[in-house]
Amino acid sequence: MEIQPTHPSPTLLEIPPGYLNIMGYVDESEVNGPGCRAVIWVQGCPRACPGCFNPESWPFEMNQLIAVDTLAEQILSKPQNTGVTFSGGEPFWQAPALAALARKLKAAGLNVMSFTGFTLKQLQSDSAPPGSQELLAQLDILIDGPFVESLAINSPNSPVSSSNQRVNVFNPALAEQITWASDQIEIHILKDGSRIVTGYRGRLELT
Repeated sequence: MEIQPTHPSPTLLEIPPGYLNIMGYVDESEVNGPGCRAVIWVQGCPRACPGCFNPESWPFEMNQLIAVDTLAEQILSKPQNTGVTFSGGEPFWQAPALAALARKLKAAGLNVMSFTGFTLKQLQSDSAPPGSQELLAQLDILIDGPFVESLAINSPNSPVSSSNQRVNVFNPALAEQITWASDQIEIHILKDGSRIVTGYRGRLELT
C-alpha cells in the first residue's frame, strides 16, 4: 500500500524566500552518493518513520537558517565537490529553495541528487509539495520512498537503505556510478571541534 503524502508544520511558512532551514552540512562526502560531494540535511519531516537515521531532523522549528546564495558559494569554494546531495529531513518540503540552489550548482558543472520519503509518482502528482516539479527537473538522481524498518537492507552492496526504495537515474552519465556502499560511515571534524558522523548505517550524529 502506497504511503500518502503528509503535511508539514506551518513553520515552513516562516522561512524567508531564498533561504533554507537546514539540520547540517558537510563538504567532500563519499558515502552519500557518487563521487565526492557536498551534503545538505534539511530540517523538517512529518513522517516519523520507525528506525529513521535522523530523528533530530523531524521538527520543523528553525535550526540553521542559511541563504541559498551563501550555501552555493560555500559548496563551490571546495573544488573537490563534484556534486551535491539533498537529504534530511524531507528535501521536497523546501523544494523551491533547493531547486534554486541546484540551478546555481548545475550551472557550475556539479551534479545534483536527492533523497525523499515520497515516491516519484507522488512527487509528479497534484498533491506534491509546492515546487516539487521544479526540483525534480534539476535532479540527476533521486532515491525515492520512505525508510521501512522491516525492509531494511544493511548491505555493503546496496545504495538504498530499505528494499522498497528505488534509485531513479535521470542523467545517463551517472548510471554506472551507483556504487556507494550502504554500510560505510564517515566522520567529519569541524573547525570548532564538533563532529558529524554520516553514512547509511549510522545516524547523522551532530556532537
